[in-house]
Amino acid sequence: MAESTGEQLLFLTDEQLRQGIEAMFFAYRGFTADPDRILDEMAYGRAHHRAIHFINCAPGTTVNNLLNILGVTKQSLNRVLRRLIEDGLVESKVGRMDKRERHLFLTEEGKALESRLSDAQRARMRAAYRKAGPEAVAGFRQVLEAMMDPDMRRNYHALRETKT
Repeated sequence: MAESTGEQLLFLTDEQLRQGIEAMFFAYRGFTADPDRILDEMAYGRAHHRAIHFINCAPGTTVNNLLNILGVTKQSLNRVLRRLIEDGLVESKVGRMDKRERHLFLTEEGKALESRLSDAQRARMRAAYRKAGPEAVAGFRQVLEAMMDPDMRRNYHALRETKT
């Protein structure tokens, strides 16, 4: 059965692919809508959310590692980090081994904001996962991973390994 399903997927029409692309755009809007409302109250944007999310995933991560994960310019990330540090959400510590490195940690206030943001997204994901069922969830994850560039897939798996 899996082989025939795989073979069927090879023959998707352009229209079916367009519908999938549109579904992703609208799903992303829904996925970010709740956190966007929370961030807007604080005059923050999605860049702040992404930084907070990945600092939470890997406490003590370096600025360079965060640059690699987010794929943004150093200037852009520094602007975001400066604001998060000034607002007391992120703490930057000089590296013990390499004094040029800055290690990033969420403060208690930063952890509270991260929790609010991710709680909203988890609720939406949980509802969608329950509605779709376990097979659809597994397939969805496979599709997402297959869409990642190889470097991003390695970053994704490296993050998952730090969680286990």
